[in-house]
Amino acid sequence: MPDMKLGVMAEFRSAEELLRAVARLRELGLRKLDAYTPYPVRELEPLLEIKRSFIPKVVLAMALFGATSAYILQWWCAVVAYPLNVGGRPYHSGPSFIPITFETGVLFAALTSFVLPLVLAGLPRLHHPVFEIDGFESVSIDGYWIAVASDDPELDRLRTEVELQGLGARRVVQVEGKRK
Repeated sequence: MPDMKLGVMAEFRSAEELLRAVARLRELGLRKLDAYTPYPVRELEPLLEIKRSFIPKVVLAMALFGATSAYILQWWCAVVAYPLNVGGRPYHSGPSFIPITFETGVLFAALTSFVLPLVLAGLPRLHHPVFEIDGFESVSIDGYWIAVASDDPELDRLRTEVELQGLGARRVVQVEGKRK
């Protein structure tokens, strides 16, 4: 969710508690939710309505583009720009173009799969409002955090805070700031 304004955040002790909290918040009608966990929790994807990434399709397209470009460039050099008859061999010899074609496809795929996620994540980002929350560093060890966007039409901060505490949250925090 790009440009999500953080509203209420809560920390839980386990992934199971986090999953119960997300399910309960969805029952209450809250839709703009995000979760921060120390490792991927696959059960969160359908609850948070996380869509599959389009990055693999772009990487494949760039790999095919790179391979095609390399093949065409080799063909053009060997057949059109500088045809050289060595021992009666044909100008266009596909098998001799395979190594460069393959390597260029791999190069384009690797560069795309490295740069595209960084660009889409907005990195390098030097500041994020969640880093100001006391104890948020636990998300890299054993903390499971849920965030509710302040612009969610169903958000009632007080009711949400009480609900999260009732679900067993270690702490509930009101957050101001933007996530870009």
